[in-house]
Amino acid sequence: MRTGTHDHEGQMQSLTVKDEAASTTVSELLRRSNRLGSDPRNTNYAGGNTSAQGTAVDPVTGEDIELLWVKGSGGDLGTLTPAGLAVLRLDRLRALTGVYPGVEREDEMVAAFDFCLHGKGGAAPSIDTAMHGLVEQPHVDHLHPDSGIALATSADGEKLTQDCFGDRVVWVPWRRPGFQLGLDIAAIAAANPQAIGCVLGGHGITAWGPTSDECEARSGEIIRTAGEFIATHGRPEPFGPVIAGYQPLPEDRRRARAAALAPVIRGLACTDRRQVGHYTDAEVVLEFLSRAEHPRLAALGTSCPDHFLRTKVRPMVLDLPPDAPVEDVEARLRELHAAYRQDYAAYYQRYAGPDSPAMRGADPAIVLVPGVGMFSYGANKQTARVAGEFYLNAINVMRGAEALSTYAPIDEAEKFRIEYWALEEAKLARMPKPKPLAARIALVTGAGSGIGRAIAHRLAAEGACVVVADRDSDAAATVAGEIGGTDAAIGFTADVTDEEQVAAAVAAAALAFGGVDLVVNNAGLSVSKPLLETTTADWDTQHDVMARGSFLVSREAARAMRAQRLGGDIVYICSKNSVFAGPNNVAYGAAKADQAHQVRLLAAELGGDGIRVNGVNPDGVVRGSGIFAGGWGAQRAAVYGVEEKDLGAYYAQRTLLKREVLPAHVADAVFALTGGDLSQTTGAHIPVDSGVAAGFLR
Repeated sequence: MRTGTHDHEGQMQSLTVKDEAASTTVSELLRRSNRLGSDPRNTNYAGGNTSAQGTAVDPVTGEDIELLWVKGSGGDLGTLTPAGLAVLRLDRLRALTGVYPGVEREDEMVAAFDFCLHGKGGAAPSIDTAMHGLVEQPHVDHLHPDSGIALATSADGEKLTQDCFGDRVVWVPWRRPGFQLGLDIAAIAAANPQAIGCVLGGHGITAWGPTSDECEARSGEIIRTAGEFIATHGRPEPFGPVIAGYQPLPEDRRRARAAALAPVIRGLACTDRRQVGHYTDAEVVLEFLSRAEHPRLAALGTSCPDHFLRTKVRPMVLDLPPDAPVEDVEARLRELHAAYRQDYAAYYQRYAGPDSPAMRGADPAIVLVPGVGMFSYGANKQTARVAGEFYLNAINVMRGAEALSTYAPIDEAEKFRIEYWALEEAKLARMPKPKPLAARIALVTGAGSGIGRAIAHRLAAEGACVVVADRDSDAAATVAGEIGGTDAAIGFTADVTDEEQVAAAVAAAALAFGGVDLVVNNAGLSVSKPLLETTTADWDTQHDVMARGSFLVSREAARAMRAQRLGGDIVYICSKNSVFAGPNNVAYGAAKADQAHQVRLLAAELGGDGIRVNGVNPDGVVRGSGIFAGGWGAQRAAVYGVEEKDLGAYYAQRTLLKREVLPAHVADAVFALTGGDLSQTTGAHIPVDSGVAAGFLR
């Protein structure tokens, strides 16, 4: 027994050592992945994949097994965690070569990867898994660096690869990602033991090494060497001479023009489905669009599969100079958009087969405006931003390829095979159902505290991108930060009584997210005084903020909504006091009544544009209210003869439901009006007051 005990202890120690070794392998892989993925020169967001092989113990047999840890489908190298790794039995993965049915049926192998998985959880294996498992090297990086793709998309890429690297990096002709590409790379790696990696025609690079550090170093060497080769051997001005009149506008004029055009372009890009926009005036974009070769190169489209899956087969390019009249630009954009849709439908018809997925939409994902910049679109802000980043990569690729040779991306038929790949369709089908306000852009005034803050949070939680507008810059920034990063919300400083600041707030929504779909007029304040003590300043202040401010915001928002041609929602946070004659409240009550009638007037005027205008009438919102905290609570408590701390309870007890109203309840009403269930409702006021009979609408 003593001997058996010692044997068991020895086995456990051995297991522990092997588990620690596997853990070290995974940790090194994640650190390498994060370093590579955090540098856009190495790869694009969610592009490329990395892997490591190592030994672990089979928990069933206690025997050693060889495993492959590889970035799973849909993950991002820069933020990769253990949960983003697929873990496969290497022996089973390599055994798939014996049942491989050939390139015509290689898509079936993705499902076969599931039978190679080890353990519970983990990510789904990606299409590139074979590349990592079949190469006889323990560490593999597959990346999409601009310099490497420039070689890969050059007309004479194979020769350039030889000139650049000698036999240290080998050329692999274009093949769609999949099992056969993995076999090709494995065969070339085996036939070239001196090689540290390969350039994949039309696609990217792959590097390998005996250790994680050496693999990463080899990836860096390939990327760096390719970049240096382009810099040394490339011709100057690969995009040709500057086109007269196509130089970038000065920054202030450029951004003003972008803000004016953004709603128009977004409306066009949303013809098939609503999307969020992203705008950039990065120097690389402006320089590209100022040069003579940009129309030819843009028409060729992108090449790397990750690029055109995000950017579509090609962008839409405005063919007018930056200083053309806005009216002419808008008209031309509409003409170009109609032509783009026809061309895209023809592209689909040319290559679609009986089993092809239905056409997903014919609108451009990238719109290029010379002298102004690039507008990109996606189902959410992150997707739109990343699409733009991918096209920046594509411009860099085109520059490198044109500097050395001629840019020659893969042909349209191959692009279609990837864009409408059944595996891509399956990936899209696995995406979560969009939230009710997904791809909608909201602007909430007075959103730095109280009811406005609650509304901003609720709209964001339901999927909207939110502009948190408040005259308190710090409060606006704080609430936007609470909601999330700039893909979810931005803070903007705006006094709603100032026409220019209101216009700037709507322009900020256009530049940040593409336009505006949903506006909440929430900014307000109040002073409680008897008539004879109410000054003209008291009157003017309250009417300026609530009546005038709501008018200014609604007018500017309606201008953008009409340009988009997507309809929209305008919601006024009015008050029970808009219909109830409360004591010592003439200025506030009159201003709220003004807002309430604006709802009716604008609902009648804007209905033909599909813009719905509704109101919410809260009452007694004490806890969390910015107005009550600013002195209104003390004034109303004095009017009703109660302690300020008891005001909320006082209001609740005078209601029919005997319930206190909170900011979140007002936010619920705003969502009810805008979330889709009341799509036929306009000109209405919803009371949120726990039942105040004197405030019933008649």
